[in-house]
Amino acid sequence: MIEEHIPHVAVAGNPNSGKSTIFNGLTGLRQKVSNYPGVTVEKHGGALTLPRTGDIHLMDLPGTYSLNPRSLDEQVTHDVLMGLDEDVPVPRAILVVLDASNLDRHLFFASQILSLGRPTLIALNMMDACAKTGQLVRVDQLARRLGVRVVPMTASQGLGFDELRTALDELLQSPLPARDTVELPLSIAGPLAELATLLRDHDLATAASAPGEALRIICTPTSLDMPRLKPWHAPLAHVVEDARAQLTAAGLNWPTLEAELRYRWIDSILPDVRTLQQTAQAHADRLDHWLTHPVWGLAALAVVVVAMFGAIFWLARPPMDWIKELFGLLAELVTKVVPPGQIQSLLTDGVIAGVGGVLMFLPQIMLLFLFIAIIEDSGYTARIAFLLDRLMSKFGLHGKAFIPLFSSFACAVPGIMAARTIDNARDRLITILVAPLMCCSARWPVYLLLAGTVIPTTLLFGFLPLQALVLGGLVLLGILAAIAFAWGFRKTLLRGPSTTLAQELPPYRLPRARTLLHIMWERSALFLKKAGTVILLMSVLMWVLTTYPQPDKSKTASPLEQSFAGQLGRTLEPALTPLGFDWRIGIAMVSSFAAREVFVSSMATIYGAQVTDPHNMADLQTHLAAEKDTEGKPFFTPLRGINIMLFYVLAMQCVSTMVVVRRETGAMKWVLFQWAYMTGAAWLLCFAVWQLAAPLGWR
Repeated sequence: MIEEHIPHVAVAGNPNSGKSTIFNGLTGLRQKVSNYPGVTVEKHGGALTLPRTGDIHLMDLPGTYSLNPRSLDEQVTHDVLMGLDEDVPVPRAILVVLDASNLDRHLFFASQILSLGRPTLIALNMMDACAKTGQLVRVDQLARRLGVRVVPMTASQGLGFDELRTALDELLQSPLPARDTVELPLSIAGPLAELATLLRDHDLATAASAPGEALRIICTPTSLDMPRLKPWHAPLAHVVEDARAQLTAAGLNWPTLEAELRYRWIDSILPDVRTLQQTAQAHADRLDHWLTHPVWGLAALAVVVVAMFGAIFWLARPPMDWIKELFGLLAELVTKVVPPGQIQSLLTDGVIAGVGGVLMFLPQIMLLFLFIAIIEDSGYTARIAFLLDRLMSKFGLHGKAFIPLFSSFACAVPGIMAARTIDNARDRLITILVAPLMCCSARWPVYLLLAGTVIPTTLLFGFLPLQALVLGGLVLLGILAAIAFAWGFRKTLLRGPSTTLAQELPPYRLPRARTLLHIMWERSALFLKKAGTVILLMSVLMWVLTTYPQPDKSKTASPLEQSFAGQLGRTLEPALTPLGFDWRIGIAMVSSFAAREVFVSSMATIYGAQVTDPHNMADLQTHLAAEKDTEGKPFFTPLRGINIMLFYVLAMQCVSTMVVVRRETGAMKWVLFQWAYMTGAAWLLCFAVWQLAAPLGWR
């Protein structure tokens, strides 16, 4: 809990301004990630100690292009900056991060922030990009025109942080209020005055922010539908409509008025604060020509994806072997120290086999997060979004859906939360319904286990691993399934026109090693936390279910078949046999409903109970490959392994995701619908593959 007397400073800025890099650089590891009260928009809070002010709390607000909120995350930023959120302390000051190489766009948001009248500091980031694009920014002139201090920075290289801390310390010691840089014409002042007074009277704005907020409400057609204004809709509506009528009578187009005024001001100051030179932007433009080309761009993206999967296999193999050996030695130590019996079995067959079977894939998970961080930090993510936007819109996906879907490759939970950037409720719901089809990190242990077991380790063309191609195909299948279902929903349950994405392409950047490692570790730590909680708990539970009741030696059935787990598996087997699955696979699938990666720990526990060599305790792939069917043939054939992976491509096997979907949609019916359509599609696909394979002799 953050103490109220500690100064709170809001960090705000446009997307792609380097805001998170500056926030991370100021706070280091002293961060806390949570959600804003009442909504599931992620926020980052961090501590910073300044020489004179002492401890302060930084609030990293969701990135937004303006204070005219059109989505829920933009509403959060607006309400916190306006001091309207009762659950978040009013910011003592605002730190605004601008992209120095893109002042034309970023000064609009900065001018709106200044209109709030709060103490403000500008972090002018990406000064290195200015040199590369032939721009010379006169920082002193910009500070004079804005009326606040401006600190030049290149956060990706660690430059400017000392000056920023000093400036922030001085601002908090002498908190001078900012002022709106845009002077309103007399023809506008009159219509705004009555609305500004009402906003102050209803505590919807402060005296300093009321004029700017009144202008934003008048110029936003849907402003009165915002939740915070609905209780005051009646008294405000008359005044707003009257103000709009007066502006129209004066020959002014009120929907575009604020943008016209602010961009007119931006155009007036840019010649004084920036000089453009004819230089080398050509290299970036040529690269963009290829990377955003409808044909060559897709080819480049395919090369990146295949190279990423291949590298995951090549680079992760040695550390995976080390982890496997470590857990084998740990199991051997336990067998020497703990006497034979139930406790030893619990530790070796339950805990070590279950948790070790999952942690063996940690190096590949970390590499996946590293590659995703490189794509994000380099600026390539925006190019992929631009490249795929036209295709996505044809199949019923909103242009902004790319970011939630891309985020879902790490985990569907933050991906679904990121859908709050989509302002249209129908488009947001479609995105939420298909986001879990993206290949999240929880699927990777399942894929890697089975691909390493049933897919030959051969190289195509002498360099391309067949296993990497299979994994790439699974990822592609999830993407295609999301597109197909989105199209179907758009044509049936959620009819309506699709919209496209309007966004800027940020400059290319060389990813900073420290930032990449921080992101990789932060995301991998969540995986480790799950291994130490959910997976450990499920491993112990599976050991209990596979061990008890004690077997009746007079029966021909194996001890595992007589256990609680075996009985449950036999009950489910009629529904699984048409898919090529047996009761043991069914047990693992049921247990993985808690989290997909639990499938690996459950399989390790199920087969670990039959292991006699402690060194192989964590080597589940060896045991699966050696498993035989009733005819003495390998049980885990390529087709059976691929069919299991296909099930996990489509099936909804994540309780956490379902909880978030319930919270985001506000209706349990969408949770049940999502589970039914995903799991039903998984069953039908696996049924078709297994049954069609029989006459072809592929089993």
